[in-house]
Amino acid sequence: MNQILESNLDLNYSPKYNTNIIAKKFKIILFSAISLILFFLILYFLLKYNSYKKEKISKNLASNFNIQNLYYNTSNYSATKTSSSTLEAETFEPFVIGLLKISKIDLMYPILSTVSNELLELSPCRFYGPMPNEIGNLCIAGHNYINQKHFGKLSSLNTGDTIEIYDLNSNKIEYVIYKKLEVNADDVSCMSQDTNGAREVTLITCNSIKGTRIVIKAKENR
Repeated sequence: MNQILESNLDLNYSPKYNTNIIAKKFKIILFSAISLILFFLILYFLLKYNSYKKEKISKNLASNFNIQNLYYNTSNYSATKTSSSTLEAETFEPFVIGLLKISKIDLMYPILSTVSNELLELSPCRFYGPMPNEIGNLCIAGHNYINQKHFGKLSSLNTGDTIEIYDLNSNKIEYVIYKKLEVNADDVSCMSQDTNGAREVTLITCNSIKGTRIVIKAKENR
């Protein structure tokens, strides 16, 4: 009987040895967790800083929007293009074509003349239609950022709210929202230019979760 018991005993078993293994595993897990947390913190602050830089460029463009002096009554003027990576100036015809202001959601951004991925990261862009405050349906696209910058607060608007557009001729026109809708990404009916000779503005942003588009339509307040 004693022989059987002795044969089943692990003569090399050591509680201290087993504790050392557990301690090493714990250290590895702890180090991995800390490394992962640091990685995500660094990534978060890098994204935050990048967003801050682009927002600063956009706000600088808006603050330098001198309606009386910067613009002329012609579409052949030259303006300054601000690069998202550097602040080097180059000729771009035209670049900033107006100013979009929505007091309810504390929004004020320059309207950029054309649309591209790079420009959309700076500010809302003219996506389709006429120049600001001209007859027709001015369609403006903007990113729906999770930090509520650009068009991130667009869903908070309702019918009856107002939008202000400053144009190249020193004019400010107020538009009243008459429709708020959500459409499929391939639905372009909101960009129709059939306005019966009226001035309209359409704001478009994406709903990245559902893959749809949030659309705000407004007409001149007369």
